[in-house]
Amino acid sequence: MDKPYNAVLQVIAGVLFIALFAQLSLHLPSNAGGIPVTGQSLAVLLVGLLLRPPLGVAVAFAYVLLGVAGLPVFADGRSGPEVMAGGSGGFLVGFVAAAWLLGRMRAMGWRSSFGKCLFAMAAGTVTILAFGLGRLAMLYGAARALEYGFYPFWPGALAKAVVGAVLSAGYYKMIQAESRRF
Repeated sequence: MDKPYNAVLQVIAGVLFIALFAQLSLHLPSNAGGIPVTGQSLAVLLVGLLLRPPLGVAVAFAYVLLGVAGLPVFADGRSGPEVMAGGSGGFLVGFVAAAWLLGRMRAMGWRSSFGKCLFAMAAGTVTILAFGLGRLAMLYGAARALEYGFYPFWPGALAKAVVGAVLSAGYYKMIQAESRRF
């Protein structure tokens, strides 16, 4: 069992990790919604699968809470309640839900191979997209939700799921090898 200060340090490090990856962005043209493709969902997926439950959820929730409170942690340094109230709000809620799902999957052994990690990353990605598209559909209708929140992002989402699976499976294999050394 983790000591309380270790858990606090993991949450702080996880929030910083997601905030840093949120600043890695590729801006799409305005006719594709003008929403940037960022690394924050990849970071959320990694945190959710690599940290013990419920730390991944705590990290995702703290990240969203700090951003809504005004710290510039969201993509492009954005923050504030207006981000949550706008089109990004569903994706942000989806981060917490995906971290919960991946924590559950981790607890059931879904990080022991590349295939399992890929499935977990895909499930987390679908969760984030479902929440995000749901919010966009509420605001703009289903057709616009797909136009702005899915079509421009699915190739990047697929790539992030594969990268996340490679990194998490590699990390797990490294930890296994290290534990056998001692």
